[in-house]
Amino acid sequence: MTNRRLATLGVLLGIFLAAIDGTIVSTAMPTVVQSLGGLELYAWAFAAYMLFAAVSMPLYGRLADIYGRKRLFFVGAAIFVAGSALCGAAGSMP
Repeated sequence: MTNRRLATLGVLLGIFLAAIDGTIVSTAMPTVVQSLGGLELYAWAFAAYMLFAAVSMPLYGRLADIYGRKRLFFVGAAIFVAGSALCGAAGSMP
């Protein structure tokens, strides 16, 4: 596989993860709230997610300029996977 195809595959994987991230949260929240008993935290979870996403965009852009887009992409993907694993292992909503 050529470098161009690998790069395209990497970008497509990143776009797929971003799309899954946005839809999984909204789809899974009712089940999560029911299982973990956190109805009062339901709105807070969405608000915190959206606020962090909006505030961090300029920061990620600047970090990509400093450290390189490829490196930041891999770090972001690793943080996403680790965070998803931690959320999956949660026993309750704080």
